[in-house]
Amino acid sequence: MSLIDLSKQVALGVDIGGTNTKFGIVNHRGEVLDKGNLKTDAYDKVEDFIDALYEHVYPLMEKHGTEKHFDGIGVGAPNANYYKGTIELAPNLPWKGVIPFAELMTAKFNLPCTITNDANAAALGEMLFGAARGMKDFIMITLGTGVGSGIIANGNLIYGHDGFAGELGHTIVKPGGRKHWSTGSEGSLEAYASATGITITAKKMRAEFPESMLNQYPEDEINSKTVYECAMKEDPIAIEVFRYTGQKLGEALANFVMFSSPQAILLFGGVIKAGDFILKPTKLHMERNLLPIFRNKVQLVFSELDEADAAILGASALVWEK
Repeated sequence: MSLIDLSKQVALGVDIGGTNTKFGIVNHRGEVLDKGNLKTDAYDKVEDFIDALYEHVYPLMEKHGTEKHFDGIGVGAPNANYYKGTIELAPNLPWKGVIPFAELMTAKFNLPCTITNDANAAALGEMLFGAARGMKDFIMITLGTGVGSGIIANGNLIYGHDGFAGELGHTIVKPGGRKHWSTGSEGSLEAYASATGITITAKKMRAEFPESMLNQYPEDEINSKTVYECAMKEDPIAIEVFRYTGQKLGEALANFVMFSSPQAILLFGGVIKAGDFILKPTKLHMERNLLPIFRNKVQLVFSELDEADAAILGASALVWEK
């Protein structure tokens, strides 16, 4: 393919969340040429959702289609199976059971469609367009409402035999520990290192320390953002919330490092806005729990992707990752 041809290739990236779906037209340089969104939970039937998505996207495709060629569609979604092109038993989506999503998208758009879970898509986006450019071995950890992950080894995304590999957020970091609000498991990484987990930790700690600034907020306003605001005002309890979170995350990352020996671990999501409050204890406890042969080898870095566009970029990367 010539450079002129390559410059005209674009992909449609779609990120499906429980509440909102984001979509965009992306070129090979990782530039989002156009984008939009619609409500995921407004459609009880997946066919109605795809029809609505088409109605939103088609004007943009027409706008760019005169001079661009669409290579395909990439979709990031919860519980997505890369091998089968399905969304399977997703608890936070309105469509239950096993949905042949890629097949339905191809039928509607007349374009090849590839699908994977959102954290895998983020890892691919980071490899093509972000801080992991040129890396063949790294782990992407997304720290948001939950904890997701994508594992790249030898330049390939690890899917496992069934397409669901890489659920590092649900690995157990404290046996018999905090009960997960959704899965019921006890002591998973997500129960501690997600924004939801930080909220639980903050509520517990502020109850034990009445002098904390965190007690100035109503119960329903305690979240990772308010914890950060208090930490910035040097509230020791808020700082301890992030230190404890970083400890749990770092201990887990040590295990992940010894599993796949990555060049870097990339952290992405709203939680990383806490900066050094969480990065320093994470790095400390990761290094402390590594075998000497692994120490001081693994970069711990924040994502370079713009948070607003990262999901779209990651999904579009699916079209070109092969």
